[in-house]
Amino acid sequence: MTFEIENLVFHNLNPVSLHLPESFCIGLFGSSGAGKTLFLRALADLDPHGGSVSLDEKPANDYKPHDWRKKVGLLPSESQWWFDTVGEHFHDCDGDALGRLGFDNDVMRWQVSRLSSGEKQRLGLLRLLANLPAVLLLDEPTANLDPRFVGEVEAILDRYKKQRPASLIWVSHDRGQLERVADRIFEIRDQHLLEVNRG
Repeated sequence: MTFEIENLVFHNLNPVSLHLPESFCIGLFGSSGAGKTLFLRALADLDPHGGSVSLDEKPANDYKPHDWRKKVGLLPSESQWWFDTVGEHFHDCDGDALGRLGFDNDVMRWQVSRLSSGEKQRLGLLRLLANLPAVLLLDEPTANLDPRFVGEVEAILDRYKKQRPASLIWVSHDRGQLERVADRIFEIRDQHLLEVNRG
C-alpha cells in the first residue's frame, strides 16, 4: 500500500508532502522540540492538522479513527499499558520474534508492573506488529534497548517491511542507525522537513 502525505500542516512546520511506496523506510531526526513526535502523531490522526494523509488513495477521513490507527500504527517512545498482565494486551504474537527479543511464552503471564523500560519497548513493538499495520510510525523504537537487542529490532522490522509489505517512518537520534535502516533520511530543521545526503 502506498502512503501519501500532502501539504500536511502541524505544529509550526511548513507544509510537508511525502510519498512512501510499500517496503520503504524514511528516517527522521532533528533537535529536541523540533516536532518529530508531533509529526508522527499527526500522521496517526491523534493531533489536529491540516492537509491530507491517505493510504492507497483512500484518505484518513474515510476511515473510522480506530481502523486508521490499526492500519497506520504508532509506536510511541514510551508505550502505554492499561491491563495488569502482558497477555491481556495481545490477541496474537509472533513466537519467533518474541524469542529473538529475549522472551518466551511465559511473559504473557507477567505483571506489567514488573517490566523494565526496555522490556516494555520490546513488547510494545510486538503488540503493534500483531495488528499487521500497513504503515509503522516508529518514535525512537530502540532508545531504551541494550545493544544486543537493537540489531534484532532492526532485523525484525526489516523483515516485516518486506514481507507485509509495509511503509515505515523511523525517528531516531542515531544517524548511524538511520543510515542502516532508511531508504531516505530527513531532518526537521528551521521549521522545514529537509532531505539530507546519506553518509
